[in-house]
Amino acid sequence: MSEYKKIVESVKPEMEKAVRYLIEELKKIRADRATPSLVEDIVVDCFDQRLPLKQLAAISCPEQRQILIQPWDKSYMKDIVLALQKSEAGLSPTIEENSIRIVLPSLTEEYRKNLLKILSDKKEDARVSLKRAREDVWKKIQEKFQQGEVTEDEKYRSKDELQEIIDEYNKKVDETVEKREREIKN
Repeated sequence: MSEYKKIVESVKPEMEKAVRYLIEELKKIRADRATPSLVEDIVVDCFDQRLPLKQLAAISCPEQRQILIQPWDKSYMKDIVLALQKSEAGLSPTIEENSIRIVLPSLTEEYRKNLLKILSDKKEDARVSLKRAREDVWKKIQEKFQQGEVTEDEKYRSKDELQEIIDEYNKKVDETVEKREREIKN
């Protein structure tokens, strides 16, 4: 494999990482159905540590709009409730004996619009990450050209190949966000 091909191919893992991050972030955005991913990464301050909720409790969804959190130890229930109340998700947890229940209200039109705006922001963040990765690789190719390790033809060929890769990953970003948009709108 030629030098420029290696450099162009080196961008794919970075772009994959950006798409995976986007997918994980979109899981945290509520659609009309409750899922453990809405709360599992909320950070809880307990035992002088900051731990994700999923390390402190079992999280399930017994009904379409309910999340049930069952802490491994009752001693940190108040810490979990506090973290849930402070989270950006705007949750209202209720303590029930040995568990915490969250009932999600129906999505209002205003809330849906807000979620769609958040989706749009996440999409833009992903695109910026892809663009940054492309610019880093292009810079490397130009340096190799300056050093005489890459010919002018290879330089321009790599630019075209780089654009094909960025188009492929931008399409993945668009499809991922569009799928989530449909879930929120329905």
